[in-house]
Amino acid sequence: MNKIFLVLLSFVAFLQSCTNQKSEMSKNKTNELMGKTIYDYKVESLDGKEINFADFKGKKILIVNTASECGFTPQYADLEKLSNEYKDKLVVVGFPANNFGGQEPGTNVEIGAFCQKNYGVTFPLAAKVSVKGDDTAPIFKYLTEKELNGVKNTTILWNFTKFLVDENGKLVDSFISTTKPTDQAITKYLQ
Repeated sequence: MNKIFLVLLSFVAFLQSCTNQKSEMSKNKTNELMGKTIYDYKVESLDGKEINFADFKGKKILIVNTASECGFTPQYADLEKLSNEYKDKLVVVGFPANNFGGQEPGTNVEIGAFCQKNYGVTFPLAAKVSVKGDDTAPIFKYLTEKELNGVKNTTILWNFTKFLVDENGKLVDSFISTTKPTDQAITKYLQ
């Protein structure tokens, strides 16, 4: 009987050890992921070059998923205004995406021409990406998953969802499409 008890006790201790080890590994993985900042990301720009987010250290960054044929497309004008007005402390980066209603069907060249011609966009635009689904761009996984950004989960419901990142590369907040770029909900962070 004592032998059986000792074997059971040893087995329970072994299981507890495995559980603690797994918990510690999970905690380390979460800490490792949460240690990431926006500065860990580089993306292709609309013109085929590179946007390195580490180049924006010390400034806030407003990241927006954009589309050329959306009811919110006129927000490009407000994004450009915001970019110019706060150029010393903010960088706006647009990410064209065709995830909602097929409202960004163009090529990167067509998107660039549209943005320049219609809104005089001078802020950086990334190459077209996916912002939801199985092919979500890594930077949008970071922005939308609390496990990665350490702040909040965000579901991108439509084009022109906005993500504000602070001067240290950490997510501050996200804003739905109907929040204009010049809304006080965003500009209060830029004062």
